[in-house]
Amino acid sequence: MKHLKGFVEFIRTQGVVGLAVGFIMGSSITKLITSFVNNLINPLVGALLGSIGNLAEAYFQIGSAKIMYGNFINSLIDFIIIAFVVYFGVKVFNVEKLDKKDK
Repeated sequence: MKHLKGFVEFIRTQGVVGLAVGFIMGSSITKLITSFVNNLINPLVGALLGSIGNLAEAYFQIGSAKIMYGNFINSLIDFIIIAFVVYFGVKVFNVEKLDKKDK
């Protein structure tokens, strides 16, 4: 029983529950943003770049080599949107103060 109390105290003081919740929310937000980028943003960017059907398949060719820049643009857009959501999530919800240890 003593070990269980110690474990619960460790979880409480180290913010493990907050970390787990953050991890789960982060993976869910990542899936949502990836879907947003792939299904809404990419078709618009593809249309602006010359009616490319799927931005992820955009490339230019040098000799026999295909430079697949579209997938990189997808990843970059994902990163920027996720960074934006995380930054404002921390600021709006004041999350940086959640795991401060008791003194």
